[in-house]
Amino acid sequence: MNRQIRQLAGGLMACYVVLFVALNYWQVGRQEELNARFDNTRAIRREFESPRGPIVTIDGVTVAESVENPEGSQFRYQRVYPTGDLFGHITGYYTFAFGSTGVERTENDVLTGETAQQQIRALPDLVTGRNRDDSGSVRLTLRNDLQAVAREALGDRQGSVVVIEPKTGAVKAMWSFPGFDPNLVTNPDFEEARAVLTFLENYPGDPLLANAYQQRYMPGSSFKVLTTGIALQDGVINLDTTFPDESEFVPPQTTDPIENFEGTTCGGDLTEVFARSCNIPFAKIALDLGVDRLLAGVAEWGVGEPLPIDLPRPVASTFGSADNLQNQLPILAIRGFGQSEVQMVPLHMAMVAGAVANGGQMMKPYVVDAELDHDGNVLDVTEPEVWKTPISPDVALTLNGLMQEVARSGTASCCIALDNGISVAAKTGTAQLNARGEPERSHAWIVAFAPAEDPQYAVAVTILGTTDEISASTGGRLAGPVAKTVLDAALAGGG
Repeated sequence: MNRQIRQLAGGLMACYVVLFVALNYWQVGRQEELNARFDNTRAIRREFESPRGPIVTIDGVTVAESVENPEGSQFRYQRVYPTGDLFGHITGYYTFAFGSTGVERTENDVLTGETAQQQIRALPDLVTGRNRDDSGSVRLTLRNDLQAVAREALGDRQGSVVVIEPKTGAVKAMWSFPGFDPNLVTNPDFEEARAVLTFLENYPGDPLLANAYQQRYMPGSSFKVLTTGIALQDGVINLDTTFPDESEFVPPQTTDPIENFEGTTCGGDLTEVFARSCNIPFAKIALDLGVDRLLAGVAEWGVGEPLPIDLPRPVASTFGSADNLQNQLPILAIRGFGQSEVQMVPLHMAMVAGAVANGGQMMKPYVVDAELDHDGNVLDVTEPEVWKTPISPDVALTLNGLMQEVARSGTASCCIALDNGISVAAKTGTAQLNARGEPERSHAWIVAFAPAEDPQYAVAVTILGTTDEISASTGGRLAGPVAKTVLDAALAGGG
């Protein structure tokens, strides 16, 4: 009898162990995988029956919140976005049928109260039996007022405006056009919401993607900041380096000459050719650096790596294919002034300007300032972090001076002068997309920071060449006024 009891006890213990292991495997080990399955709706149904915390700007404007639905609705709560499309690319959307994007996705655990900290803080309620809302909130780094100024300044031209703090990497404004209103996607009517998504997915300009950090474009002469920084850092050039006046230059391995913008004659010392944005000197600088040093240099600036922002699916800037580049020196020369296969993410170009402004240190960009619990207590605060250090403080100071000259007497002097005489540093770009003999098509760029002697904000403006009017202009004339408007607003305070 005792033997049978021992066998039964052993069998029950074995069953318990198997059950324990199985439960841990499915409920802990594979929890994330199971919750992510499209056919597992129980977890998300539970979330829609509970309040979800708000997303708020640094200046106190609520940009996402949950409201109670009328009785008889499918779910108790509905996610709404009071500012419409203004922060659509930042907040993203949170839906039952189509998942989530943006901060709604990356900060889901905080907003639903599922972080370890929130769960621990809720333990006393289990003892007291208190029923409370454990959802958290997210405070963004962005300013509602500055975001609105960026939207107004860009207007209905396809492109983006990015404003960051050079010393921290905090994003203060990041607007992309075309955008979208997440309220239309969170519509509880499934068919209507699906029709909106289908429309947006097929609309020109990819409005569901943020031009600012999920797309990349040919930067034109704004890329000369990188080429100049690499050459200064490697000692290939200095402020005394001079270039002859010329309108054409034939690089090795070709008979096809490189020209300055609109075929102008251009030359002089480094300050002059940078301010006037001559193409030929920077083609020569690229050749003097050579393939290996130029490739290594752009990598130091983070080109080729996805941007380390706390938002989903950022893309990487690219210098183009490096295959057989030693035998394609004309292409290397053209890439030296931001043409050919070079493509930069607008946010990355704001970070480039920020690195110059910040003594050579490029900070990680971020949009989440702090995570808070339901009572407003801080769960976590984002600490600024250096991502890259592509240039020394001395080189950064030299580039700062070169960019100030662009604003004073160069290609940005027409349109970047700030209110109250505040000093500014800038670099323009007009990226020519058309081949020789084809109709003009170009993107307009400018990167800038101010005040030049103690930079507080850096900006990158990109206006895509989708119309003849845009393509007929330049980065200084077209993007310059947008950068001025945004920098004036940023420096005026608020937020």
